[in-house]
Amino acid sequence: MILSSKKVLELCEQMKLLENLDARESYPEGVGIDIRVGEVYVLQGEGFLGKTERKSPDINLIASIAKGDKEVVIKPHDYVLVKTIEKINLPGNKVSIDGGEPYYLMADVHPRSTLQRCGLYLMATKTDPGYTGELTFAITNLSNVPFRLELGARIANIVFHQVVGEIARAYEGQWKGGRVATGGKETQI
Repeated sequence: MILSSKKVLELCEQMKLLENLDARESYPEGVGIDIRVGEVYVLQGEGFLGKTERKSPDINLIASIAKGDKEVVIKPHDYVLVKTIEKINLPGNKVSIDGGEPYYLMADVHPRSTLQRCGLYLMATKTDPGYTGELTFAITNLSNVPFRLELGARIANIVFHQVVGEIARAYEGQWKGGRVATGGKETQI
């Protein structure tokens, strides 16, 4: 079952499901909540993904709303990572919504259609029960023209789902807390 945006806002008040929401989201449309870009990174160097170890490429912060940066230009065929202003707090245990049967919650992220209309492709993943932190996505400019992205702009829409049944365990991974890169080779947990 998908939670309505009104229900998500209630859960934001009750359990801080999402933090740092834009005031504009006090009256959202549809079932999702828009989330904004706060930081932009470019990749540098080589990455590696093995059976037990991994290393993401190094990253270079090229724009940050916290540092007062206003916008970044994503050139044709560039690939960047973007980190949200909003922080998500998915409980690792079941929660009862409106006094009903308790469920785990998970989230899916979808690009805002403006990105697609401008030739940008946003790559996002699901977010499992137990994850807390800002979210990181990839954006690539598939067009042949530069694209200006203002920091603080709404780039994606997050939708929350109830999970039916038990999960083996809540998310305990190393990306928890909003980490963007590994910072070196590490053993996967």
